[in-house]
Amino acid sequence: MTVDVVCLRPEADFERAGALPPPGLKVVYRSLEDADVPALMKIARALIIPAVGPKLPDPLFEGASVKFVQVTGAGLDRLDLSAMKRLGISVANVSGGSNGAVAEYVVTAASVLLRRFSWADSEIRAGNYSAFRARTIADNLAGLDSLVVGIVGFGVIGVAVAAAFHTRGCQVCYYDPAPGHPDAARALSAKSLRLAELIRIADVVTLHVPLLPSTEGLIGASELAAMKAGAVLIQASRGGIVDESALAEALESGHLAGAAVDVYSMEPPASSSPLLSLRGDAARRILFTPHIAGVTRQSTRFLLDSAWRNVERVLIQNESPLDLVC
Repeated sequence: MTVDVVCLRPEADFERAGALPPPGLKVVYRSLEDADVPALMKIARALIIPAVGPKLPDPLFEGASVKFVQVTGAGLDRLDLSAMKRLGISVANVSGGSNGAVAEYVVTAASVLLRRFSWADSEIRAGNYSAFRARTIADNLAGLDSLVVGIVGFGVIGVAVAAAFHTRGCQVCYYDPAPGHPDAARALSAKSLRLAELIRIADVVTLHVPLLPSTEGLIGASELAAMKAGAVLIQASRGGIVDESALAEALESGHLAGAAVDVYSMEPPASSSPLLSLRGDAARRILFTPHIAGVTRQSTRFLLDSAWRNVERVLIQNESPLDLVC
């Protein structure tokens, strides 16, 4: 049996997006649980994986003929990069493909939370139109114009999010220990701040950092307590960066106006999750989405096409891949 590429993403994903593999490559589509995946790894030349999913076990790569791994997204936390380097396996991702989709999600979620759109929907369905309208007007809710938006992580996605808020008249600040886009920051009049200062002054705090030892639990009880009363938090980075129990308490107390949660410490979240256990007004302050902030028809086509082009560069054209990570 001849195999060039093992793809751990369903073939239907590629067909639906119209992103087909280059002619001449023998591709087999499998899930990580399929029994023949370890054997296929010993004869294939490349592996394609989605960015979202469980961590791939290191033994899968021991003795494998696969020497190139392509991720169909930006996230790399499914792989042990130190093990990849040790085994001489190159890894590439797709950088920037979902920037616009994530920016659109964050701005939309901020508006939904600040102006209580989803909360209003629930109240009207419950027959509370007049009372809730009166409460909304009395609470003098803010729109986005002139608000301070704090962006935690000023990489390519963070910059796209900053630009989206900037066009809506927001004041943008950011925290990033190693920002790499000074020109973008100047163009957007975005100010670099310490994390504590950003959290203290921002009306909207939105997270766009990878899950690393240095970012795990980055937003905990003390950070949430330090946020402005009535601020909103957007968690569209990686699960584990926010302490979910602390976030539930901040919503329960009414300190935060709301939170949008697209990623979870466990995916899917357990029914016992403190966030899913919220009731009453606290439950109305949270917007749940299933890790789809960066998923649109357009972004998916870009990510999958880019992944195939990179595989073609490596396997057919004998060139180095773009967006090489290690």
